[in-house]
Amino acid sequence: MGQRIVANACADQEVKIVGAVEAPGQTALGKDAGELAGCGACGVVISDSLEKVLVLADLVVDFSHVEATVPNLKMAARLKKAAVVGTTGHRPEQIQEIERIARDLPVVMAANMSVGVNVLWKITEEAATVLGKIFNVSVREVHHIHKKDKPSGTALEIVRRLANALRVAPERIPVESIREGEVVGDHSVLFSGAGESLEITHRAVSRDTFALGALRAAKWIVGKKPGLYSMVDVLELK
Repeated sequence: MGQRIVANACADQEVKIVGAVEAPGQTALGKDAGELAGCGACGVVISDSLEKVLVLADLVVDFSHVEATVPNLKMAARLKKAAVVGTTGHRPEQIQEIERIARDLPVVMAANMSVGVNVLWKITEEAATVLGKIFNVSVREVHHIHKKDKPSGTALEIVRRLANALRVAPERIPVESIREGEVVGDHSVLFSGAGESLEITHRAVSRDTFALGALRAAKWIVGKKPGLYSMVDVLELK
């Protein structure tokens, strides 16, 4: 994801990359971020110090690891920088800490930055409101074999929205999670009724869809008041 964000940012005249960060010990350290992303040298050398690069930036885009998000946001808050978080799989206590930090920091955080997925969530809520009492509902997601969290953050957000619309506990909604090949990400919501069914599916064929969403969020969040925002706010889907 970092490489795709860099590649798309290099092609966006409204965005300038001033730093790129990797964890200590990674082989990418010291390399040009643009060359590594396949878009040509951009003059940004990958560092292992977020603080050094963040002082030059307006915001940080975090697609890293659940254990890195809170420290990264604390650093952003200390330097008074905005943040976009696309990392998923946080534990409840980590979510609480992120919410606390967002009292002093403008943060966009979303389980999925894709425009299409965020529309899927809204459509799913509307369908559940109409069909929920007479149709059975289930969720299915497929991702590549390297994805660490299972179910995906996107699937859990679908379940949360379904549970709210149906007024049931999230545990009542079946979720099938499949890890195979190099699938970027497929998410489906299936409503099964008597003699008919309705399936709502989003299929990501490139990680660019998430990168473009993250860049859209980055442009939107600069200058906003402190708070925890989502792609619903960015896309004005309320």
